[in-house]
Amino acid sequence: MSSSPEPADPFDQRRQAVASGLAERKLDGLLVAFSPNLRYLTGFTGSNGSLLITDGKSILFTDPRYQIQAAQEVTCRVKTAKGPLLMEVARAIARLGLKRIGYEPARMTCDAYESLKSRLPMRASLEPVKGWIEELRMVKSPAEIARIRKSVETNSLAFEQAVAHVRPGMTEQDLAAELEYRMRRLGAEKPAFETIVAAGVRSALPHAQPTAARLKPRDLVLVDMGAQRDGYCSDMTRVLFLGAPTVKMKRVYRAVLEAQLATIAAVRAGVSTAAVDRVARKVLRGYGLDRAFVHSTGHGLGLEIHEPPRLGKRDKARLQAGMAITIEPGVYLEGVGGIRIEDTVVVTENGCEILTPTSKELRAI
Repeated sequence: MSSSPEPADPFDQRRQAVASGLAERKLDGLLVAFSPNLRYLTGFTGSNGSLLITDGKSILFTDPRYQIQAAQEVTCRVKTAKGPLLMEVARAIARLGLKRIGYEPARMTCDAYESLKSRLPMRASLEPVKGWIEELRMVKSPAEIARIRKSVETNSLAFEQAVAHVRPGMTEQDLAAELEYRMRRLGAEKPAFETIVAAGVRSALPHAQPTAARLKPRDLVLVDMGAQRDGYCSDMTRVLFLGAPTVKMKRVYRAVLEAQLATIAAVRAGVSTAAVDRVARKVLRGYGLDRAFVHSTGHGLGLEIHEPPRLGKRDKARLQAGMAITIEPGVYLEGVGGIRIEDTVVVTENGCEILTPTSKELRAI
């Protein structure tokens, strides 16, 4: 007896994986509307869509603005709604006789939930399904890793090109704009997040927004940037010194770099995310700087800049080969400045591959 043919594309494979898991969760269907999950399951890049997956078929609902685009991007059936999307979804649920429909509780508004629930047949129910698609997204395929690698390379090249233009007198906003301009010129669709440029004492703010403050001689400048290319994100943080760094900041930089390198060395499949986080904190404790490390050691990335797993003190997940994560310890001293060094890495069975090519040497310009 011959085996059934493999699906024609990865989106078919992913939808089939979800469909095959419905019975185990006692569901007749799953409704997905969160944009990154939609893109993961269908390739659809529009801003308004809902995917209904059942054991027998998948239907993407969208509106007339995306009719042509959906036909080009999506391999499952597409239904263009003339009115509210949820009305078409409810009609399909009734037509297919579905009783238990899973939905994304963290992604659906109360208004959308109530609107859909009110239109369902009396015997149909909405059942919360937490993090199922996000869990599938955690381990990347070789094709996804290739896209993340390209995003990382684009980001790093944009950084190098922009750094050549850094000078005292330009504003934080000037540098942020230069970084984003360069990444777009190199093929990125957009920044993966709002670029962080923080100079002087403002670098002690881990998520500082660029301001009109001007870079001054002897300033420390923290740059946290990422590109989105072909839908996939990258993330990198580096620190520049406009002139010679102080003895104190040299010591802090050495501590953070040592913590980052030790943490990268601890990454491998099977290790808990909390254990990876502890490595960074232990190194910084040896310098008396652990209390100035105020965030997690890293996070997953892919179609989103922040996605599971999270590498923090209390996180229980275990790393798996194929996960793309960041390693980014930092030290933030109020009134002095902050240092963070961040790379994007891919977990392997015996370690990890560092995708970020940018040097981590102390850089004075």
